[in-house]
Amino acid sequence: MMLIERSGGVNGLVHELSIKRSIVKTKRGALMPSFIAGIIVFIESSITSLVAGAIGRPFCDRHGISRAKLAFVCDSTSAPVCSLIPLNGWGALLLGLIGGQISAGLIAGESATWLMQSIAFNFYAFMALIVTFIAIWYEIDIGPMRHATISTPEIECEDDRGDIGLFLWPMVWMIGGVILFMFITGNGDIFKGSGSTSIFYTLLITLLMMLGYYRFKNALTLSEFWEASLSGARTMTPIAMILLFAFAIGGVSSDMHVGQYLASFIGDYLPSEYLAGAIFVLAAIIAFATGTSWGTFSIMLPIAIPLAVGLDAPIALAMGAAISGGVFGDHCSPISDTTIISAMASGCSVQEHTRTQLPYALIAAGLSLILFILFGIALT
Repeated sequence: MMLIERSGGVNGLVHELSIKRSIVKTKRGALMPSFIAGIIVFIESSITSLVAGAIGRPFCDRHGISRAKLAFVCDSTSAPVCSLIPLNGWGALLLGLIGGQISAGLIAGESATWLMQSIAFNFYAFMALIVTFIAIWYEIDIGPMRHATISTPEIECEDDRGDIGLFLWPMVWMIGGVILFMFITGNGDIFKGSGSTSIFYTLLITLLMMLGYYRFKNALTLSEFWEASLSGARTMTPIAMILLFAFAIGGVSSDMHVGQYLASFIGDYLPSEYLAGAIFVLAAIIAFATGTSWGTFSIMLPIAIPLAVGLDAPIALAMGAAISGGVFGDHCSPISDTTIISAMASGCSVQEHTRTQLPYALIAAGLSLILFILFGIALT
């Protein structure tokens, strides 16, 4: 992002959308590009947050919107969207977990069919997107968000218009590179690709392509390019340390079997109509404590499916509850990678982001819990 700013790419984007085309003229319009980008870029949750944050930062500064509000939009359109459009590593994981239950003889059918049915009951993902859209459209700030820090504009696009291509081409290379390397690392199957490996190689290649392109456009000298690169890397150091400790905490929680311990509280005594609601709450607690939705899926789906079968409860609803709870807990957890990356991409602290987005997430979770209970009663 530092390279794009120094080259004039951000100026070009702001000028193109705010002045030349008059698309972004209000606070509502300033956040909509990030919201739309978060939905379109569903290949990997980290890339979703990075792209949405890069697009939204100049508009939020220009229109007096806090970076915390932008981080909320980035986070709310990363994991929820990836769990709703599983043409990515999320889908591969869920298909594998469901396939394991089919192989064990607990359920019959195709993994893809069960996954599509469970997506219809992924209530938290739907509610998170709806709540986020309403908060953007009606400019709603609740709780700590009303007191969030508002950054002063760093860029005056009227004085330096820049070139929108300096912004768009790196975005294209980054998104296209992730898709390409997901195919490569998955041996031709994007569902089996490695998201972290794909991002690593994509960023290296994107930097090399940016070097050639920026020199060709005479946007930055060689020394300016390396200085901006190092400056951007330095800003990432605190975030990298937070991520390191977050992964360490998650690993300790996994080794201590925190998830299995919490899951033991659910037994056959639970009324079947309330099973989905209980699974949602438990999955949320596990994901919040461990900071990982994928780990929660791995723990809860093998528990939720047998419970639903044993209690003669709707199986797809139980799957959707486990997925929804994992996404909700991961969304709110201060040690989640998507939480940390969303804060980093938006330029606010992890603490401020976690605190300001929690009321919105709780509203979406409350509505989701009501839906799980209602559908549990109606379908049982």
